Amino acid sequence: MNHAFPCGTLPLDFVGTLRARRNDLPTEKLATPELLDDWFVESGMLDLAPGASEVDLALAVDLRESIYSLVVARMDGTPLPTAAVAELNLQASGMPVTLRLGPHGATRTGSVAQGLAALAREAVEIIGGEDGDLLRECARPECTQTYLDRSRGHRREWCAMRTCGNRVKAATYRARQHSAQS
Repeated sequence: MNHAFPCGTLPLDFVGTLRARRNDLPTEKLATPELLDDWFVESGMLDLAPGASEVDLALAVDLRESIYSLVVARMDGTPLPTAAVAELNLQASGMPVTLRLGPHGATRTGSVAQGLAALAREAVEIIGGEDGDLLRECARPECTQTYLDRSRGHRREWCAMRTCGNRVKAATYRARQHSAQS
């Protein structure tokens, strides 16, 4: 697998395809149209690769960055950026992914535009709805993944315990051990 899905919501996992945003050189997980195809299939949004082009990739990155800027604005309680709202609404107005029932069950197929429309619609529901109050950014300094904090008490700190949470806890443990030995 080329992609990770720690958030439990596809639009926020999609935002996470640009890793370590605050680093001098963030890691781009959508560097090629083939990686975009992989994202759609690995996420379960589509059963078959949509055959992304360079133009599709540029549209996907634009949508990803619009979603991120809207998520940050919602978390900060600042006005939503007008251009990002327009981009999200434009993408959300697209055709849905095609769902068909066949002899082997349901299949999901579609173009990149259809996949982006589905992501945009779900992002509208998150950012524009009550779930927007649950938006958080991972507390690990090197991580910029956003997620919905559905924990009891809303005290979740990390995008995923198995990755960032374990790294932070291990680093804290090592620091305690090092200071105890000094």
